[in-house]
Amino acid sequence: MSSPFFNKALCGALLATVVATPAMAQTTQTDTTASDFSFSANMTLASQYRYRGLMQTNNKPAIQGGFDLTHSSGFYIGNWNSSISWLGDADDNVSAPVEMDFYAGYTGPLWGDVTFDVGVLQYYYPGNYLGGFVSPNTTELYLGLGYGPVSFKYSHAVTNLFGWADSKNSQYYDLSASVPTGVWGLNLDAHVGYQRVKNVKDGSYTDWSLGVSKTWGNFTASLMYIDTNADKAVYTSTATGRYQGKAAALLSLTAAF
Repeated sequence: MSSPFFNKALCGALLATVVATPAMAQTTQTDTTASDFSFSANMTLASQYRYRGLMQTNNKPAIQGGFDLTHSSGFYIGNWNSSISWLGDADDNVSAPVEMDFYAGYTGPLWGDVTFDVGVLQYYYPGNYLGGFVSPNTTELYLGLGYGPVSFKYSHAVTNLFGWADSKNSQYYDLSASVPTGVWGLNLDAHVGYQRVKNVKDGSYTDWSLGVSKTWGNFTASLMYIDTNADKAVYTSTATGRYQGKAAALLSLTAAF
């Protein structure tokens, strides 16, 4: 079976998940010295969920949240979750209302002010599927580089990509920046990405976003404009009649603990 986007018509604080970097909650050891581990959590309410520019909740609101456990060495492990509808929108006989992401990696300085981030990410969609339905569960390896407000991330799928048949070794390229404007404490957030879907005709596309965000205390609000050039023939849902890559504004509020 091909991807649910194609077969059944129908798949961030930037773009997809639009979650802010959580504040770290420091713990202490019994001898009162600082622990090498820190724990943080976050929760987001968003006007909708977009991932790599594509609708995940059919233009409806999403609730999201997760946690991270970080070691002072740079090692981290975490989980992030969101309500979704795109799999059910693809086929009325499929019930999979939640996305669960599990990840682990290592980050640290590379050279001068350049940092790196390397890890593995598992996208998991628990639910009930039809026989022969290509699993949307996806595993990606990623490598990121950061310099000041600018970051670049390369992701490589070591499984099929989000239900596309024979799409192993697909790639995603992500260039993002978040720059203080000096006005009202606002950041200017920009992103451009390229999703290459292997062995899927006209499945590859570019997505981009531009917006502003503001943090006060443990809260971050974000307003983003999102668009793509995804092929309408491939990314339009016959179930809903909606083009999954259509331009949209996304508003979110994140609390970090």
